[in-house]
Amino acid sequence: MLYPENSADKLGFTEVKELIKAHCLSTMGQQMVDKIQVMNNFDLIKKFLSQAHEFKNILQNDALLPINHFFDIKALANKVRLEGAFLSEEEFFQIQASLTTVFAVIAYFNEREGQYPNLEALFEHLPIEKSILKKIDMVLDAKGKIRPNASRELQDITSGIAKAEQEARKKIDQIFKNAGANGWTADGSLTIRDGRLCIPLLAENKRKVKGFIHDESATGQTVYLEPEEVFTLNNRIRDLEFERRREIIKILTLLTDDLRSYVPLLLSYHSLLTKLDFVRAKALFAIDVEGEMPVVINEARVRLTNARHPLLFLSFKKEHKTVVPLNVNIDEGGRIITVSGPNAGGKSVCMKTLGLLQMMTQAGLLIPADESSTVGVFRQLFVDIGDDQSIESDLSTYSAHLSKMKYFVEMANAKTLILIDEFGTGTDPQFGGPIAEAVLESLNHKKVRGMVTTHYSNLKIFSSNTEGIENASMLFDNQQMRPLYQLEVGKPGSSYAFEIAQKIGLPPQVLNLAKNKISAGQKKVDTLLVDLEREKKEIYDTRTQLNRQQRQVDSLLAENEKLKSYLEENQKALIRDAKQQAKEIITNANKLVENTISEIKSSQADKERTRELRDNLSKELQKNTVKAEPAAPKQTESEELKVGDWVKLIDSTTTGQIMEIAKDNIIIAIGDLRTVAKRKRVEKVSRKEVPKEIRRAGTSASSTSDMASFSPEIDVRGMRGEDALHAIEKLLDRALMMSFGTLKIIHGKGDGILRKLIRSYFKKYDQVSHMEDEHADRGGDGITYVYLK
Repeated sequence: MLYPENSADKLGFTEVKELIKAHCLSTMGQQMVDKIQVMNNFDLIKKFLSQAHEFKNILQNDALLPINHFFDIKALANKVRLEGAFLSEEEFFQIQASLTTVFAVIAYFNEREGQYPNLEALFEHLPIEKSILKKIDMVLDAKGKIRPNASRELQDITSGIAKAEQEARKKIDQIFKNAGANGWTADGSLTIRDGRLCIPLLAENKRKVKGFIHDESATGQTVYLEPEEVFTLNNRIRDLEFERRREIIKILTLLTDDLRSYVPLLLSYHSLLTKLDFVRAKALFAIDVEGEMPVVINEARVRLTNARHPLLFLSFKKEHKTVVPLNVNIDEGGRIITVSGPNAGGKSVCMKTLGLLQMMTQAGLLIPADESSTVGVFRQLFVDIGDDQSIESDLSTYSAHLSKMKYFVEMANAKTLILIDEFGTGTDPQFGGPIAEAVLESLNHKKVRGMVTTHYSNLKIFSSNTEGIENASMLFDNQQMRPLYQLEVGKPGSSYAFEIAQKIGLPPQVLNLAKNKISAGQKKVDTLLVDLEREKKEIYDTRTQLNRQQRQVDSLLAENEKLKSYLEENQKALIRDAKQQAKEIITNANKLVENTISEIKSSQADKERTRELRDNLSKELQKNTVKAEPAAPKQTESEELKVGDWVKLIDSTTTGQIMEIAKDNIIIAIGDLRTVAKRKRVEKVSRKEVPKEIRRAGTSASSTSDMASFSPEIDVRGMRGEDALHAIEKLLDRALMMSFGTLKIIHGKGDGILRKLIRSYFKKYDQVSHMEDEHADRGGDGITYVYLK
């Protein structure tokens, strides 16, 4: 229950509904949006939220839902109910299109059975009666027009009309030709007048051809005559057209009679389409405001994390600004939050955000807050925002506030959420403050939940000393004199009246005079609040900085532990491998020594044979000797690398030719392959040191025979994207080596996916100058020309 009735307008809920309506595809969906209201049925709220959440998931993460047509088939179904009534071709087409959409949607969810249970419940037990479509398809074509063979009679009539029209046309062409040969016709050709095909004749010759004059030109020099011979044929055509219309009405009437028994099912299909349009609009709005589904509980409490006012969020989004998020918790321990602070500090926006998000949740709408937020269900929502003075009711501003307070005190309970802006204002603060305090105490005794905003010091003191009520303030930077729009629970806030007045430029003498007029106690309280807020701000900034530093330390520690673990693991593996290799070397060495001794004994210590065996031992020893790492040769000024030089990769025998130098990177051609290496990882070698087969492979790419056989054109139609890019990459490499200026890529049109993929691929190469389509007569955008620099 909402009180007063205009609470939805006060909190911005009406504007939210209008934004949702803008996403609807049909008037039926818009009508459902108009009926959105705050509910207190926990199961219903959770169901509606889950439906919107599932639809949002479809829009963001799944294939497109096949929703193409939304027509009001409820009105058509009601028309079908009437005996003797019949639907027009257009109306049958609307039913046909709507049912096609319904069946496609049901098939979509059947393929994902169990994935979207709350949306599946919308058409649970709904039969798929495709016989309706079959009946309509027998009468209407794909464009919604009556089929010429919808009945035997219609087919005969249509054939008769075509034959008569052909005969009439043939006859009038003959007459027109004869009249033209005699010079009786005016400039122009056969024309239609009053639905009749006529001959344009010069006015002086109108008696020379028998017939009926239907019209004449503005000057009167030309008349439009229907020949007498054709008149009878045209009358026959018109009679046949009347017969055709009567037959069509007969066919449509019979089809309407066939559909009459399906009226309840058509209404069910209409209901499904309407609900889908409605839920889709809610999901689209949720995407706009970055809405999430909170944790919904059947209790009278709320905890919002990183909440944002949806209307403010959309407004700031257009201006590329961000909304400061709100964190608020209302539960049994802190039932009522008293928010104080400076004007324009965000107190009212904070309270409206709480109220609007509560209304949206209880209306089944996703809210712009973290999904970890918890939102309960309140039976009543009482709002006192703005000035409701009324001349007709003889109510002043304060009287209007008091009448609401009277209702709040009488009707509120533990399951009521109250929102009161500028509590107690509108009268003498000396009396308004105590009355507001008494009302707040009464509401607290009833364990009401809610939020109030105030500037009254007595309410701040009362909130500090009363169980169930908590002070809160909107943070304010009192050095730069600007609000921070952050809610800080646990302490009251200063109104910063003198500070703001000073910033605005009120004369110092006026400020001093005002300060002397307030009581010493009040001045002391306000000064303490300002000092407290300054200290709180410093502590908050320090804590933020410490948290940031702690996160950096934690990140470095985690990275260090990860590296340590990695090194330890690698060290163990290296030691294990080394031990295994050592074991194998020792085993082989032992065998070699034993064999050597055996050989020496068998040769009876022959000197020559012994020397050979020792040489063999020395060779094996050298094989297992660790060689010192060769120092990387330094490039001297005289060894400056340039394009065309032959180089060798350090620590490798791989040799290639420099194709391009880009800062510290060198592009090397190794046969048909290309590789990129750092300048310090290569050393220049003379051409003589390069094996002949490598020189031959390196230079063959630019040889005359290869250039003659190379074609700068490739056809990738029918290929998969990866295969096509691989083939094109090889073509581009060869073209760059041979200095070709243009490539021709034939990829076809289709949906344009391959064309986009290929052009995106070429854009990342600096060697590509530009691209353009083939001439429209020779393939158009199905062929791309790539121009190389």
